[in-house]
Amino acid sequence: MTLLQVRGLKAGYGPLKVLEGIDLEVGEGEIVVMLGANGAGKTTTLRALSGVIPRTGTVEFAGADISKASPESIVRSGVAQVPQGRGTFPELSVDDNMHAGAYPRRDSSAAIKTDIGKWYDVFPRLADRRHQRAGSLSGGEQQMLAIARALMSRPTLLLCDEPSLGLAPLITQELFKVLERLNKEEGLAVLLVEQNANLAMHIASRVYLLETGRIVASGSAAELSADDSIRKAYLGF
Repeated sequence: MTLLQVRGLKAGYGPLKVLEGIDLEVGEGEIVVMLGANGAGKTTTLRALSGVIPRTGTVEFAGADISKASPESIVRSGVAQVPQGRGTFPELSVDDNMHAGAYPRRDSSAAIKTDIGKWYDVFPRLADRRHQRAGSLSGGEQQMLAIARALMSRPTLLLCDEPSLGLAPLITQELFKVLERLNKEEGLAVLLVEQNANLAMHIASRVYLLETGRIVASGSAAELSADDSIRKAYLGF
């Protein structure tokens, strides 16, 4: 069943047009990967879907039209984003960052506390550093915190922007294993923007290739990997 359906998405920055009409879908429980070179529009796509930049086109989530919804309303509907560059609050503690991630929720403090404990179990290094300032964490730990903080809003769709950026290969593999685990165990759908094509393709249900603001190819990871021209031009192997 389709969870996110996007038609004719256009966005940019002032007079600069970046997206020229994106069509994409994410099904319930899918991990969908978007690949493309720097400047192709991947980050812009996620920002537009989150409502943090002006956009036109149709965006439907869980059957509701969120094309003109505010960023806060989009989060409340079940969409959370892990921005490029982590985006944690560096002066706040790990624990305070986790509480900040729960700001859209309207349930009890006990339920929030339970969820914080749950994500500390998934990311035990964060539990060990819960009273440290986020800015004092390593790059990998900050990325773990960014993901855990986004999960505090209890999303059904997680938008992840370049989670491997600047991280050591072993840390990147660890993060991808967590995303795969959450997908399988929690049914979390993920739209993942990534330049590490090999690793991303390994966990992907489907893949979109983006070039200068347009989708130029899409299909299963197996289909795209089997296409020699696509593999050499976009996947680097």
